[in-house]
Amino acid sequence: MATLAPAPPLRPRPTPAPPMGGAGRALDWLNFFLADVRDGLGPYLAIYLVSVRGPTQGWNEATTGLVMTIAGLAGLAATAPAGALVDRLRAKRALLVVAALLVTVASLALPFVSGFTAVAATQALAAIAGAAFAPAITGITLGIVGARAFTARVGRNEAFNHAGNAVSAGLAGLLAWKLGPQVVFWLMALLAAASIAATLAIPGDRIDHDVARGLCAEDEDPDCDAAPQSMWHVLRHTRGLSIFAAAAFTFHLANAAMLPSVGQLLAHRVGGGAATSLMSACIVGAQLVMVPVAILVGGHADRWGHKPIFLAAFAVLAARGLLYTLSDAAPWLLVVQLLDGVGAGIFGALFPVVVASLTRGSGRFNVAQGAVATVQGLGGALSASLAGWLIVTGGYDLAFLTLAVIAGAGLALYVVAMPETADRP
Repeated sequence: MATLAPAPPLRPRPTPAPPMGGAGRALDWLNFFLADVRDGLGPYLAIYLVSVRGPTQGWNEATTGLVMTIAGLAGLAATAPAGALVDRLRAKRALLVVAALLVTVASLALPFVSGFTAVAATQALAAIAGAAFAPAITGITLGIVGARAFTARVGRNEAFNHAGNAVSAGLAGLLAWKLGPQVVFWLMALLAAASIAATLAIPGDRIDHDVARGLCAEDEDPDCDAAPQSMWHVLRHTRGLSIFAAAAFTFHLANAAMLPSVGQLLAHRVGGGAATSLMSACIVGAQLVMVPVAILVGGHADRWGHKPIFLAAFAVLAARGLLYTLSDAAPWLLVVQLLDGVGAGIFGALFPVVVASLTRGSGRFNVAQGAVATVQGLGGALSASLAGWLIVTGGYDLAFLTLAVIAGAGLALYVVAMPETADRP
């Protein structure tokens, strides 16, 4: 008589994460205060160089874009090593403190340095230090809450991050209106000090450093204790990761230059101080939209599926690029910029979740995150130079249309090649 083959052993369900208490509140404040520090000067750099220093000191959209590309490439080179460092390092809180200090010092030095080389060097240092923020925060988060609660907690992290961006951008806009665009430097210093205090408030003994690097229980996976491998090995041998890296590259190639380009356009129309305030309004509006988007994605992504949500992000990004070409009036630009809250809000909330899903149980979560972020960062770094060159040679409409086409290509890639990464109940 035929016998049935034994059923494969069921994978044990992870136990619910314990209540977070003080660690959860400290993570909230860390993401809130670090929001304006982790990306350095960001779009304010373009406004400062174009409107304050300007052509009389040799700065235009092309040279500004080149500085941002150099900084992006420097951060790009540091991203994968930063992920590997977070996997190995147990002093993750100290890494965050050092990175916040370096970004702040490099940014505060900008008004006191002159020349292309010096400006590029300060921004490259800020970008290298900033490469540690994303893997350190997600690693600490995973180490505290575990895999089962990770998606919802990342959504909460992103919500507080966007709220912090909105508050800091609003303050920058109000202060810049009276004091000029240089005020963003001093505001960053204040927020960096607050983020360091929040980092130190996270109880170090609440972080499980094995879970933080994506390890599973030893009885589930014999490879649990394997050392992290190189980013190229991870990209080659983890199914779907290389496709996701290509999609992330396309998204940031299209997205990274949009807001700085809007800032430069505003600087030409209304001047430096007013442009900084309007840029702050753009950021505030988008960040306020990102808060509910991040919470919604974090709460429902595993049930709805990651792929359809990411497709919505690409579609919104392409529409945003097209809409920028319809008018250069400040109110219109502000309204269109609200769409960034949908696209970037989805991407920020799902990026670490997709990587964690693809690498679950491997012990290589932060290495993989760094590898994908490296490819993603290359897209962001090239975006600024591409947009700057297009603006100088063909105008702002050509730049925005090109970025929209790139976003459409990314959407097509995700539809055709990317597998679903959500473990739906």
